[in-house]
Amino acid sequence: MNVIGKVTVLPQLPPGIARLSELAYNLYWSWTPRAQALYQELDSTIWERFQHNPVRTLLEVPQARLQQVAADPAYLARYAQVMADFDAYMGKKDTWAAKNAPDMKPVAYFSMEYAYHESLPIYSGGLGVLAGDHCKSASDLGIPFTAVGLLFHQGYFTQLFDREGWQNETYDELDLTTLPITPALTHSGEETRVSVVIGNRTVHSRVWNLNVGRIRVLLLDTNVPENSEEDRKLTARLYGGNQELRVQQYVLLGVAGIRALRLLNIPGDVYHMNEGHAALLGLERTREYVAQGLDFRTAVETVASSTLFTTHTPVPAGNDAFAYDLMDRYIGAWPAQLATSRDELYRLAEHEQMWDGHLVPTFSMTVFALNMSRAANGVSELHGEVSRDMWKFLYPGAQTEEVPIGHVTNGAHNLTFTSQAMRDLLSTVLPADWTERLEDEQMWQAVEKLTDQQLQDVQRDMKRDMITFVRGRMREQKLRNGASAADVAATDTLLDENTLTIGFARRFATYKRATLLFRDRERLSRIVNHPERPVQFVFAGKAHPADNPGKAFIQEIYKLSQEPEFRGRIVILENYDMHVARHLVQGVDIWLNNPRRPLEASGTSGMKASFNGSPNLSILDGWWREGYDGTNGWPIGEEREYADLNVQDDADAFSMYQTIETEIAPRYYGQREGAESWAHTVRRAIETCSPRFSMQRQVIDYVQKYYRPIAERGAALAARHSERAREIASWKGWVRQQWPYTALNAQASLPATSQPGQTVPVTATVNPAGINLNELRVEAVLNRAGQLTRVPLTSRGDGTFSADVPLNESGLYSVGVRMFPAVEGLSNDLEAGLIKWA
Repeated sequence: MNVIGKVTVLPQLPPGIARLSELAYNLYWSWTPRAQALYQELDSTIWERFQHNPVRTLLEVPQARLQQVAADPAYLARYAQVMADFDAYMGKKDTWAAKNAPDMKPVAYFSMEYAYHESLPIYSGGLGVLAGDHCKSASDLGIPFTAVGLLFHQGYFTQLFDREGWQNETYDELDLTTLPITPALTHSGEETRVSVVIGNRTVHSRVWNLNVGRIRVLLLDTNVPENSEEDRKLTARLYGGNQELRVQQYVLLGVAGIRALRLLNIPGDVYHMNEGHAALLGLERTREYVAQGLDFRTAVETVASSTLFTTHTPVPAGNDAFAYDLMDRYIGAWPAQLATSRDELYRLAEHEQMWDGHLVPTFSMTVFALNMSRAANGVSELHGEVSRDMWKFLYPGAQTEEVPIGHVTNGAHNLTFTSQAMRDLLSTVLPADWTERLEDEQMWQAVEKLTDQQLQDVQRDMKRDMITFVRGRMREQKLRNGASAADVAATDTLLDENTLTIGFARRFATYKRATLLFRDRERLSRIVNHPERPVQFVFAGKAHPADNPGKAFIQEIYKLSQEPEFRGRIVILENYDMHVARHLVQGVDIWLNNPRRPLEASGTSGMKASFNGSPNLSILDGWWREGYDGTNGWPIGEEREYADLNVQDDADAFSMYQTIETEIAPRYYGQREGAESWAHTVRRAIETCSPRFSMQRQVIDYVQKYYRPIAERGAALAARHSERAREIASWKGWVRQQWPYTALNAQASLPATSQPGQTVPVTATVNPAGINLNELRVEAVLNRAGQLTRVPLTSRGDGTFSADVPLNESGLYSVGVRMFPAVEGLSNDLEAGLIKWA
């Protein structure tokens, strides 16, 4: 057939259920199982075939079926309740933000990927899930918030295993007319188009609108007739290309994303970059200020003052860095637009790295993001520590713990991942408004009222659902690969609902050590086949298409699952996505996570499992280092790092086996009561993890620690045509010019020994090289067992500074004296990046 065009014929919904279409275009349904059930009931086969997509389901269901349900009183009652709940949610005025942050300024959030639901596959894994959950909770809390991303026509990829268990990738073109998106319209009613010059081409983007509860998401799409064939592919695949494609996508996200906000008159007082992919938004925002008459340095100060950067990557190699000549090809015209030089612009991103055996300057997206923001954070307490150490070279002379990178520990959107059955059970003991108070730790203590039997019944139902799902998926896989009739039939007996079930599902990066469980096969076989206390395992996860070592891990697990001693007890599912994730976190008894510490920035899958009552067995890395309290799960190994990775793997594997054999299995199968019972551990997992690691808690942390202070400081620096930003930029230029000529000498009268509470006199002499003495901070720094104490020295006005420094506790102290420049309006003491030690 020679196709000359396509048309979508929308269904004629009977009046009684007419708002099903409106609801389908708001992802509120994605965290509301009863809303999803309205579409599933129309035709469960269609619902499954099209990845639980309400829009597509409405398009495919026959008109007669729509008429039938519109005449069904029971269906109409369920429909009326869902729509009443939806209207109450959308119309709610007394949101958390209205009550706790009424002066909240609008936030613009940029991310390369978003995971809202499996029917919109524009995500690869944890980063996208985090971004999607962040949007959902911003909606729940009533925060003025707009997200910006790219609409990938082929998404990430569909993962299929061949008969040998090797991962193969397929890419399916999304039919945009069946997605819950609509063209973003300007005030005049026209479709929004934005353009950006990338290299020597003008690339055009259509802007799509996605409603997520009360907030909106803008998605950029270059697959439009105005573009060349190559440029139409810029939004074809997520993480699917080489470095050239990635740079172009980053220009598109950052620059075209800002232009989309402007064209649609969407305000933003705070700009939040979720990972370094979004760093180039700083180019466009700086260009706007330069066009208004600001010089480059003042514009940078103004932009950075209202920008937050969240880093997720705990290893240097995971941070994008590009050769200068590559950047020249795609942003070569930007220095002229910013009224600056190439050297000055690239200096903001410079990171010297060892490439091909010698040091070369690279354009680091993370360094650029850090320099184009005045607030930055990691995604767990430990990741904050790792990040401060990784990027301390940007602050020469600073101690690692002083580097201005904080942390907000990740959370997960409770309602997206908690089963309806568990939500119904929780509603019997929690207050009526519990879904609006998810971060309230005291409220969750009511979980203690749930009986052992109640928990057991709900978790058994969830496990049955998961096992049915696993068997169905494995049957499909076997049939596709031409398995024997016996092998296909064997899928009906995979897993057992009465057996302790441990789940592992995540991206198959090698540092996550998916195969650590198999380090001692004989011991694992004894665990799996224990006559009284057997254990079974379910795995899932994707490796990046270019990650052959990760694919080899998948194949190793697949092949081991076919061995006689593990057959039916170890399963690995293909095509890990949000749908698979929900089944696993709701159905397993234990969640396993064993990355190589300290390389797990946060991790969130284990949080979701605990929302459903599944305790964690995890390395004390990322979030679990903060979440584990001795009662709500189990640790693997010790809270330490190893010089020898083999020794680390051996130690962690031994700890894992030992814990399963001696603690977890006896508790699961035992009949003990009270604090020794399995139900006690389940309760503790729910009541400790649900509030502390809710996405609501995370977003509230962002509001209080970053969004509100950044909005206030950004407004102050931008006031009166960026008067204060101009003063700071000018001051920094002067100070940096004079700094090499400054000098600091210090003396301290330190006795050989001292008593706690005594003081020692410390004096310093400064040559300020023309810098105002009031703009120099001189301080003594005491280091006691890695703990720093900073004691300011008082200026006498003549270049000398002094203080009596207290020695408050016993121990061995190291004493140093340093100075740094600081003025009012800086985001932190070390913002200028200048420190001089005596």
